[in-house]
Amino acid sequence: MNYKRPVFYELSERLLDSKGLIQVISGPRQIGKTTLVQQLFKSKKWTGIYHVVEGMSESSSAWLESVYNSAMLKQKQSKVKVILAIDEIQKIPNWSETIKRLYDEQKFQSENHVQLILLGSSNWLMQKGLSESLAGRFEQWNLTHWTFNEMHEAFGITPEEYAYFGSYPGAQEFTTNEKRWKSYIQNSLIETVITKDVLLMERIEKPALLRRLFELGSQYSSQILSYTKMMGQLQEAKNTTTLAHYLELLSSAGLLSGLQKFAMDGARRRSSSPKWQVQNNALLSATSGLSFKQAMSDKKLWGRWVESCIGAHLLAYADSDLEIFYWNESNAEVDFILKWEEKYVALEVKLNHDKVTGIDKFKKQFRPHKVYQLDSRGLSWQEFITMDPRELF
Repeated sequence: MNYKRPVFYELSERLLDSKGLIQVISGPRQIGKTTLVQQLFKSKKWTGIYHVVEGMSESSSAWLESVYNSAMLKQKQSKVKVILAIDEIQKIPNWSETIKRLYDEQKFQSENHVQLILLGSSNWLMQKGLSESLAGRFEQWNLTHWTFNEMHEAFGITPEEYAYFGSYPGAQEFTTNEKRWKSYIQNSLIETVITKDVLLMERIEKPALLRRLFELGSQYSSQILSYTKMMGQLQEAKNTTTLAHYLELLSSAGLLSGLQKFAMDGARRRSSSPKWQVQNNALLSATSGLSFKQAMSDKKLWGRWVESCIGAHLLAYADSDLEIFYWNESNAEVDFILKWEEKYVALEVKLNHDKVTGIDKFKKQFRPHKVYQLDSRGLSWQEFITMDPRELF
C-alpha cells in the first residue's frame, strides 16, 4: 500500500531524535500496524529488523533476549541506526520485565544503542506491561480505526460506503463481493480478535456468552439497551457484572463499546445503561444479515446505520481529553454529548427534518458550549465525518 497514515510521519521524526525511547504501537487488529513498520523500514536512514511472536512458550524470554542481542551486534557493525520491531509482544510472558532489563543494560553500556519498536493488538495487555515495568522509558502510539478521510484518500470510498463497509483497509478489496466480504470480517477478523486477543486477556468462563454478547451488542449499535434487558436474550448470562466486564474486554480489543449516559455525577454515569456502539461499522454490517442496498433502501434503518457511523467516527478521535457520552431523560434524547477541555457539545443525528426536543431540554438543563443537529439543511453527516470532532467546539 502506498498510502501512509499521518502517524507515519510523526513516528519517523521520533526515530531520528537522540532520546532513544521505546516506541510502543498498539491498537486493534487489521488497522495497519505491521504495514506502518514495513513502510518505515523502507527508509535508508536506518536498518530495520522485524520479528513477530507466534507460539511462544514460558521460555520465550530467552528468545526475546536472543533477538535483542543479535540486533545489538548488528548495530555495532552498522553505520546507521538499527531498529528492532517486535510484533505481538504481549504474547510473551513477562515481556516488559525482560525488555526493561535489556534496555537499561544497553543504555548503561553504550550510547550507540538499538532503537526498539514494540507492537501489540491488545491495549489491555500492553498497558498492563507498560505500567508495571517500563515507566519513563517509552512513548505510546494508540492507533485507532481508520477515519473516513484516510479511507477516502487511500481507496476513494464514498461516505455511504464508509457507513456500511466501515474502515478495515484489508477488507476493501472484497467489498464488490459482499458475501466474501462478510465472511472475511466474521471469520478472519472478528473470530481472530476474540480468539487471539480477548480470550487471552484473562480466563473467560463462558466464551460462548462473550461471543453472543458481541453479536447482540453489534446488532444494537447506536441503541440504548440495559444489561438487564440484554440478559433476557442471553440465556447463559447470570448477572450484569459479568456482561459489563465482557464488554470492557471487547472494547479494549477494538470491537464493541458501551457509551455512558452523560451526568455531572461520575457514579451515575457508571451505573447507566450503555448505548451500544461498534468501533467500526463493518462489525454492524457483517453481523446484520442485510446487504448494502437493503440497508440504504429503508430510510429509518439507514438512519441507524448513519448514527452508528457517527459514533464510530467519534470513537476514532476519542482519547484522554475528548470523551463521548449520550443523554436521555423521559422521552427526550441526545445522540451524543462530547466533552473537551471542560466544555460540552450536544450532537443530534437526523436524516430528515423532524423536530428535535432532546437538544432543547439538554440545553436548558446543562447549558452546553454549543449544540448541533446533523441534517441536510445545515451540517450534513457526510461533512461531519471529514472533521475532527474538536472543531465543533
